[in-house]
Amino acid sequence: MLSLEDVSISYDGTPAVVGASLEVPDGSVVAVLGPSGCGKSTLLRAVAGLERPTGGRIGWDGADLAGVPTHKRGFALMFQDGQLFTHLTVARNVGYALRLRRAPDVAQRVERLLALVGLEGYGARLPGTLSGGERQRVALARSLAAEPRLLLLDEPLSALDAGLRERLAADLHDILREAGTTTLVVTHDQEEAFALADRLVVMREGRIVQQGDIADVWARPVDAQTALFLGYARVLDGAAAARVLGVVGLEGDAVALRRSALTVAPEPAGGGGPGSDLAGTVRAVRATPDAIRVVVAVPGIGEVDALASPSARTAVGQQVALGVDASRLAVLGRT
Repeated sequence: MLSLEDVSISYDGTPAVVGASLEVPDGSVVAVLGPSGCGKSTLLRAVAGLERPTGGRIGWDGADLAGVPTHKRGFALMFQDGQLFTHLTVARNVGYALRLRRAPDVAQRVERLLALVGLEGYGARLPGTLSGGERQRVALARSLAAEPRLLLLDEPLSALDAGLRERLAADLHDILREAGTTTLVVTHDQEEAFALADRLVVMREGRIVQQGDIADVWARPVDAQTALFLGYARVLDGAAAARVLGVVGLEGDAVALRRSALTVAPEPAGGGGPGSDLAGTVRAVRATPDAIRVVVAVPGIGEVDALASPSARTAVGQQVALGVDASRLAVLGRT
């Protein structure tokens, strides 16, 4: 198990990572999520041994890794561009570390790894003949070839287009679990983190602001900035939050709403009509293949996103009441 205890990293006195503590249990996939420049890649490089912490401790199974060089840690680091050897075939790229170690049955192990990443029959190809997604699969197979104790992934899908990134994320999830390799991945994309990981660590300005199981962090963001970064559409506080929460019988000072947390109700709870607590005027209507999305201006709250059923025949300027889906909102900071 990887453990970080109060790790800090500075450059010329400027903090890049401040007091980071986390654990990566054996066999798990942990994602460190945060915006560019938050320190997540610096933290990953420190785990790999490429950066020296200015404070704290990085350990593996209880042993301190201070002073242990990168090549003796038993970790594998995969960069976002894969960094394949362009003059070597796919098979020779994947088997590179195995040949260095004079491992037995290199050809058979390479074949198994290519099958694992869905590239059977690609061994004789050169990287220049592959798509971006295929090159990343080769890089992953090469990282797994040495059977690392820990796999470190630095923005592994960021160089790919959105559609390919989504498909490869699902495949990578399955590959990592089949391989059973303990993995720490850093990313700025929340969807990628949700697709790949079991646990989530959220970083901001060099600090870890929240961590836990994916579902727990998503359902209970620690603050408004975290909620918005995770993909919630709007955060309300004070009286506005109390009005929304009152509909579902909850209390709190702030609430984060997903885009589908509010719906155009067929009629207000309790039959209150347009004058009820969550009522407003439709400002915009947009039809999508699966729903009708509307923007409603609610007095005292502002404009909020909502969903309407096709039968509602919602129109701009119409007065509507809103219902609240409690499963699609989060009371911030509550456990």
